[in-house]
Amino acid sequence: MLDFLAENNLCGQAILRIVSCGNAIIAELLRLSEFIPAVFRLKDRADQQKYGDIIFDFSYFKGPELWESKLEAKPELQDLDEEFRENNIEIVTRFYLAFQSVHKYIVDLNRYLDDLNEGVYIQQTLETVLLNEDGKQLLCEALYLYGVMLLVIDQKIEGEIRERMLVSYYRYSAARSSADSNMDDICKLLRSTGYSSQPGAKRPPNYPESYFQRVPVNETFISMVIGRLRSDDIYNQVSAYPLPEHRSTALANQAAMLYVILYFEPSILHTHQAKMREIVDKYFPDNWVISIYMGITVNLADAWEPYKAAKTALNNTLDLSNVKEQASRYATVSERVRVQVQQFLKEGYLREEMVLDNIPRLLNCLRDCNVAIRWLMLHTADSAYDPNNKRLRQIKDQILTDSKYNPKILFQLLLDTAQFEFILKEMFKQMLSEKQAKWEHYKKEGSERMTELADVFSGVKPLTRVEKNENLQAWFREISKQILSLNYDDSTAAGRKTVQLIQALEEVQEFHQLESNLQVCQFLADTRKFLHQMIRTINIKEEVLITMQIVGDLSFAWQLIDSFTSIMQESIRVNPSMVTKLRATFLKLASALDLPLLRINQANSPDLLSVSQYYSGELVSYVRKVLQIIPESMFTSLLKIIKLQTHDIIEVPTRLDKDKLRDYAQLAPRYEVAKLTHAISIFTEGILMMKTTLVGIIKVDPKQLLEDGIRKELVKRVAFALHRGLIFNPRAKPSELMPKLKELGATMDGFHRSFEYIQDYVNIYGLKIWQEEVSRIINYNVEQECNNFLRTKIQDWQSMYQSTHIPIPKFTPVDESVTFIGRLCREILRITDPKMTCHIDQLNTWYDMKTHQEVTSSRLFSEIQTTLGTFGLNGLDRLLCFMIVKELQNFLSMFQKIILRDRTVQETLKTLMNAVSPLKSIVANSNKIYFSAIAKTQKIWTAYLEAIMKVGQMQILRQQIANELNYSCRFDSKHLAAALENLNKALLADIEAHYQDPSLPYPKEDNTLLYEITAYLEAAGIHNPLNKIYITTKRLPYFPVVNFLFLIAQLPKLQYNKNLARRCLKCLQMSWVPFCFWRIMFGTQSSPGGLLKHTCLISFLMSSEQSCNFFCFFTERIILKSSTIAKMNLEMKLSCS
Repeated sequence: MLDFLAENNLCGQAILRIVSCGNAIIAELLRLSEFIPAVFRLKDRADQQKYGDIIFDFSYFKGPELWESKLEAKPELQDLDEEFRENNIEIVTRFYLAFQSVHKYIVDLNRYLDDLNEGVYIQQTLETVLLNEDGKQLLCEALYLYGVMLLVIDQKIEGEIRERMLVSYYRYSAARSSADSNMDDICKLLRSTGYSSQPGAKRPPNYPESYFQRVPVNETFISMVIGRLRSDDIYNQVSAYPLPEHRSTALANQAAMLYVILYFEPSILHTHQAKMREIVDKYFPDNWVISIYMGITVNLADAWEPYKAAKTALNNTLDLSNVKEQASRYATVSERVRVQVQQFLKEGYLREEMVLDNIPRLLNCLRDCNVAIRWLMLHTADSAYDPNNKRLRQIKDQILTDSKYNPKILFQLLLDTAQFEFILKEMFKQMLSEKQAKWEHYKKEGSERMTELADVFSGVKPLTRVEKNENLQAWFREISKQILSLNYDDSTAAGRKTVQLIQALEEVQEFHQLESNLQVCQFLADTRKFLHQMIRTINIKEEVLITMQIVGDLSFAWQLIDSFTSIMQESIRVNPSMVTKLRATFLKLASALDLPLLRINQANSPDLLSVSQYYSGELVSYVRKVLQIIPESMFTSLLKIIKLQTHDIIEVPTRLDKDKLRDYAQLAPRYEVAKLTHAISIFTEGILMMKTTLVGIIKVDPKQLLEDGIRKELVKRVAFALHRGLIFNPRAKPSELMPKLKELGATMDGFHRSFEYIQDYVNIYGLKIWQEEVSRIINYNVEQECNNFLRTKIQDWQSMYQSTHIPIPKFTPVDESVTFIGRLCREILRITDPKMTCHIDQLNTWYDMKTHQEVTSSRLFSEIQTTLGTFGLNGLDRLLCFMIVKELQNFLSMFQKIILRDRTVQETLKTLMNAVSPLKSIVANSNKIYFSAIAKTQKIWTAYLEAIMKVGQMQILRQQIANELNYSCRFDSKHLAAALENLNKALLADIEAHYQDPSLPYPKEDNTLLYEITAYLEAAGIHNPLNKIYITTKRLPYFPVVNFLFLIAQLPKLQYNKNLARRCLKCLQMSWVPFCFWRIMFGTQSSPGGLLKHTCLISFLMSSEQSCNFFCFFTERIILKSSTIAKMNLEMKLSCS
């Protein structure tokens, strides 16, 4: 008969593909459950208020038109809805595709069953498939995996979240208009069940059977599958567990499948007492906590509580006397095998000969170890018992008491068992690879010994006191030929013949009185030894490895192992060499990957790589989590070293009197430093003892693991220091900014010095790691802060700065800012507020308007450079750019609202335009015309002034940052600064030349040179913020005229100061604009004429040439005729081209 899994067997391949797909879907669901956007949970009141009107559950489907009309009635909600769509459509689509694949899975399975019943697969029916070993396995797995999918979805992705995601996908995608969309079916399958995975949550009625019945499955198929699982050992596991007390462990995987599938036919659980008694007696006589898939545990005492027949059948198992008996038995077994395993692990005990002679004994020990570990880990797990259930608490207390449960002893047993198993497997693998070569070697050696003895008895080869004996000579030659004739391929016949040859050699020694000759006896003994080795070698079979693989399964602990993390870490902290034993434990845990990957591999599915990467990545993440204790311990020691170096140990001067040598010796602190440094090197040595290991499909390099661990700990500590160090009290006077920056600078310097100190002892590039990680922290925080100004947010999983292995921690915001960089920026803006301070350009200093005391100066940016480095200043500059863009957008909105939509203002501006047209001569009665326009538009200047001051303030800050960056670059990297300046000049010259002569070269659109060089130039401060284009707009009507009116409305508030050679405020009590902001918005000259010149230039850039001429002409009229401005006692020169 054709092999069921053969490639040309369509029936087998179809169900294999379905099962393979099922395993891949579960992996995708588990993967996605870690990326649920927090906004869909609507836990925070802020989220509820902001998104409550645009995120809907299935109540939306009762009247979608009503909900959509409510959205359309409010433009701000529409805008928020569109922003939400842009930010979440990608992840929502990914979730929808996963949900769709679950529905498609059960549809495909039902179609396969229909095809079987309709005879589509020739000579195959449901009955014949269930008679085939592979067939019945796959059919059972197909239904079981569907049940697991539904349970995983409900456990990992709560019902309300599913509904909100499905509705969002429906609203934001084309699903509603697609004719072939199965959106309705998916929603019916995955609507909320009312189940909650939160501890103490009540179980919904008829759960999960009503959930499982949402898509009907063939009842005959369910009944036949349950029948097979009840009666057969479908995976032939009992052969690996010959002892009767191990039967429930042997059938554990089958028991998990039966548990899930019984929910498809709940009548058995409710009323079929005989069947349930049979199931419990076979699968659950001594256990009631099971693992259903990759460590997802279920306590049957709780799960079967609502089902009468199941609960009654389980009562015998849960009887306290049985609980006590099982707990006591496993306590005894674990104590016995612990001693045995420790004996086996003694150096030199597990030799090849010993292993080959004691295979059954060693395997029995392994079985006992793994069965005891499994039972104790499952039945003592906190997650398996509801603390609110009195009966479950009582059972757990009974187990803990009678099993004398000690998690450290259980962990030690797991560690020793894993090490023992690993050594045995490695020995067997090596012996299997060398099996034939060794067998041939022993055969050759035995044959040669017999040939030599034949030569001895022939009289040709002299040997002391051995007479010639032709009979023995012929006999030994025959034995030699017999040994040579042994065939490796026919191991059974060769084994029997070898035993006969050994007996013959023993008999010849006795009957021919050869004992008297020690040399002949030695030859015979050696030959018998080689023949014995041949028997041992021929008995090395792959079945032993397979049995060890089955027995050593640790998939049940995929999640439970996390409860032992603290014990593992404490063990490593006390003894870093413990890492080598942990390596074996991690490899044992990696065996859990075989369960989901087996069918995917058999089906040659393209999902193999992604599923392998997911589970391997999860395991590697756990390895990193456990081993993170090493970097943590190293940093703890480092902090002590830094404290000793900075506070206790006095630096030895270059010249020193010998009398003072003792004072500078400081032996005690230096000994303490040496001791701590030695401890750090020991930790490093511990992790490097773990060899490069293949965990799943990911290669784990211990050196890389150590470096990543150090990076992770550094990131955690530096990020926390930045978060804690840059929290400001806005009411503090004077500002806390400079003291906090100095304090943070000292902390950062301590980290930096510690890295310089440690790098040689742990063989890492300290400065490289420091710069990479600090830049990553700052850039990530800048990115998150800038998200506030972006419509399409950059999520963590999209960020180029965030990492899975070395995550940058996120902290709860303490004010309107999301991160420390936002708090720093807003504190700088607060203390340099133009309403409270005045900036003196020549001194680069801000002074308080009332007290005339210095508020801050350019030293602030030097301090930021010292504390946060170039990355910090550059990030601050980038954030200011986003803020300026936001302010300019607000300015445009304000301009549209208060000018372009205000009829009064528009009428005033039109009247002004008519009054001054045409532009041929000086306007008559200009004073009246202009100040009448100013008076009528007075209400708009407050908002206009506010916008200009904000942008001007930030532009000045950007200039200061650019100056500090440029100074720092020239001082620290003069060659880089020179190279960048020259390259910039050369590029600009080439571009100018191209515009003069288009035949000359110019960078193409796909050439990234200009973009890349811009990033370098901004980082080096080689740029002018005043020349930066922040936003582009369409031509704004009346913009030059409004600017002109604004200018002449504000100029009377200023006067020229000869001492400062600049314009200053006349009266501090009036609303005012500091000189710096005039300079930013309208240009800088030493006279008002120059000011007007730049005003004209700006109006030219912003509008047409005609507008420019108009503006210049009217400016001239005001300067010449306005008595108000004439009183300023300034030289007025107009130079406008």
